[in-house]
Amino acid sequence: MDINENLITQYSLKPDIARNLAHSTKSVPMMEDITPRWLLQFLPWVPVEAGVYRVNKVKKTCYYPQKVSFNPNESLVNPRHLYNLPPFRYIDRSFVDTVTTLFEKEEYRAENTTTNVVSEGDKFFIVAKGKIEVSTQGDRGEKLIVDILSTGDYSDIDAFMQKKDKPITIKALTPCVLFSLDRTAFDDWINQNPQLVDNYHRSLEMWNKDKNSSNKHGEKLIDLRSGHLGEQELPHTFPDYEANPREYLLSYVQTILRVNTQVTDIFNSPINQLHEQTRLTVEAMKERQEWEIINNKDFGLMNAVAPSMRVQTKKGVPTPDDMDELLARVWKKPAFFLAHPKAIAAFTRECTRRGVPPVTINFYGSPFATWRGVPLVPCDKIGINGRTCNKSRCGTTSIMLVRVGENEQGVIGLHQPGMPDEKHMPSLSVKFGGIDNTGITSYILSLYFSVAVLTDDALGMLEDVEVGYYYDYD
Repeated sequence: MDINENLITQYSLKPDIARNLAHSTKSVPMMEDITPRWLLQFLPWVPVEAGVYRVNKVKKTCYYPQKVSFNPNESLVNPRHLYNLPPFRYIDRSFVDTVTTLFEKEEYRAENTTTNVVSEGDKFFIVAKGKIEVSTQGDRGEKLIVDILSTGDYSDIDAFMQKKDKPITIKALTPCVLFSLDRTAFDDWINQNPQLVDNYHRSLEMWNKDKNSSNKHGEKLIDLRSGHLGEQELPHTFPDYEANPREYLLSYVQTILRVNTQVTDIFNSPINQLHEQTRLTVEAMKERQEWEIINNKDFGLMNAVAPSMRVQTKKGVPTPDDMDELLARVWKKPAFFLAHPKAIAAFTRECTRRGVPPVTINFYGSPFATWRGVPLVPCDKIGINGRTCNKSRCGTTSIMLVRVGENEQGVIGLHQPGMPDEKHMPSLSVKFGGIDNTGITSYILSLYFSVAVLTDDALGMLEDVEVGYYYDYD
């Protein structure tokens, strides 16, 4: 001991010694992985019976296929890519197998005008890789964008079949690969033998019949008559339904929680150890639940967006124009946008740059940016570059727009409340699993859920959203 310490006079009890007699206030265990999980709060939850929800729909008599998917390194179009395209679906497959040889592979650099097409009826093309802009000229000479097509999309097949004469220009926005079918080559192919000519004209008749008997969504038309008072012969009609409607089976997140009985017996104050072990496990399960609702390959929202409801960004960055286009797709009572926080930041940067910063509103005690009055809800389960764990500042992601509710034919969450051993929340079961010979208690935790998109136009998505672009204001 330093001799100088004996010379120091102590006037009171030292604080560090006094702490031995004092209680410390302890927090419950914290876990950084816990998020607000706004999607689970914003979704309306519909109870199901026996774990199954069946979505009955009006029958579609006129439909276009999903995106075409194939290897862009292939030099030829596979016949199976055309089998479901109208009107090829009505042509004998032996003839369709031969038309694939007429497609030419074209490769272009970004920002190159690939071709000036005389009319939409002169060329049909499939985007094998990249993103292109299809534009035309308005009555006043202005440039009008017809569509933005990305990998797997194809041009207007109806315009090609009907030989429409509207001039269009195709521009590569990124390096791209196209497979194109020329009108002259197609006509020569049809006229090469009488059997094909007859088959082709019959296929056109069948396709036109399907279109005439369906509404703008491809559903079977309900025939009605309107007019003035008088005696008119009324049409005969009936709404028809799909013969094989989709059924959603509840998915689950499960685990076995193991707790030492010695811990719960003697180390249980002031904080209940079993309660905290269960709480943290349930938090992790709900995080996985939200991830599955967004990313599950079978029912997840990212994979449930119809091709017609996918919007491509013009320049990669999410602009107000892009968001307006998304709103034009999901225009029937849109409830909220759903996006990665970095995507929301990228969008607000674009708004700030244009002098139209988003208005902020409060929900559940938290601020949300909005666009056109629709809140932008942050969710880190939407990946950047396809990965939800990406921490880089750059990359591409997607922004979704959702209409919700069973009455609105929107997106709904599915669960089954009232199950045996249900605790903490509806559809969460906590079962006692016994005690082994080492004194370890087991609890089986099961969370059952799913999500259903009741109609295609309830869910839209802005794709290829770049989050890494920043302006230099110097």
